[in-house]
Amino acid sequence: MTIVSLEHLSKTGKTEVFAFVTMPNHIHFVWSLKALNGKEMLNTSFLKFTAHSFRKKPEETKNLAQFYVDAANKKYEFWQIDSLADHLFSKKVAFQKLDYIHNNPLPERWNLCTRPEDYHYSSACFCEKGLKHFKFLKDILDEF
Repeated sequence: MTIVSLEHLSKTGKTEVFAFVTMPNHIHFVWSLKALNGKEMLNTSFLKFTAHSFRKKPEETKNLAQFYVDAANKKYEFWQIDSLADHLFSKKVAFQKLDYIHNNPLPERWNLCTRPEDYHYSSACFCEKGLKHFKFLKDILDEF
């Protein structure tokens, strides 16, 4: 769902995605927001789209109870309320974030791969080897 949403937002010109990693319980992006999605901020649209998609996925409905909230405006909460957004004001900071994102699957806690470029749900292979498994990825060097 994350990748489908990123593809859609990129194709419609709402964002440029430079890096990402999708982990079992969180995600990280380096992206540039280019336009509102209707009246919404793009990150809000992304969170809504993925939450609605998750709720509609039949194999996931058995897990919905863990996301239940007793709120007037919603039944489920899939995302952290105040997700962190850092502005990348320099090339040095951008590359620090890329290293952090791409190394996320490696620690013993996750142990999802032994090298960042081996983890499929990441842009590491594109950044390290130039292999573009995801059409929406842009080269971060074009931004600086």
